[in-house]
Amino acid sequence: MKRNVVAVLAVGAAFAVGGVAWFFTQGDAAPTTEVTAPPIATPETTEANTSEASADPVEEVEPAATTFELTEASSATFRLDEELRGSPTTVVGTSGIVLGRLEIDRDDLSTSQIGEILINARDFETDSGLRNRAVRGPILDTDAFEFISFAPATIEGLDGAASVGDELSFTVSGDLTIRDITQPVTFDVTATLTSEQAIEGTASTVVERGPFELVIPSVPSVANVSEEVQLMFDFVAESL
Repeated sequence: MKRNVVAVLAVGAAFAVGGVAWFFTQGDAAPTTEVTAPPIATPETTEANTSEASADPVEEVEPAATTFELTEASSATFRLDEELRGSPTTVVGTSGIVLGRLEIDRDDLSTSQIGEILINARDFETDSGLRNRAVRGPILDTDAFEFISFAPATIEGLDGAASVGDELSFTVSGDLTIRDITQPVTFDVTATLTSEQAIEGTASTVVERGPFELVIPSVPSVANVSEEVQLMFDFVAESL
């Protein structure tokens, strides 16, 4: 009987060690270098425009819109609440690798466009190395899914003209993809034209963990993890 108990304990310990080893070997892949921001999609020329094109040379007109690209000063942050060892705690994780472009015509803001935004999930850092492993490993599986992406579809509340120093408030709706799951979300955006060559601001939204299947690993010291997760961009973009 005693031998059987010892054998069961040994098997359980082996599984526990294996589980711990699996946990600590996930999310080890380093962020990919030499990644560039996705280009902004341009509307295709319609058949009508093509058929109406004349043989006469057409004078080229300089585009009114300015293309801006996110700089290294941009970041993406998530926040959620939990109880850590019985104490209420706000978990904050930040990635400093965010790629994206936008086009703005200061004389007609309604024509503005925002390209796909990429967040390198392998770069997320919190205040805990163990939590970093959990985020990059079993939660986001960054070895397989390095980037979180947001594909804007519509911009609302952005119209009229703007001058340097003006603060703009608008919303951007589109598809957010985490791992291989895509859900529609809307960001509230505040941006300021700090110069003719630069724009900076913040964008934020709140998502539910459930639709994205963001399951928090069961850890004895962690309880009551909030279902809601706040996502926020702090962005700085400069003209190309």
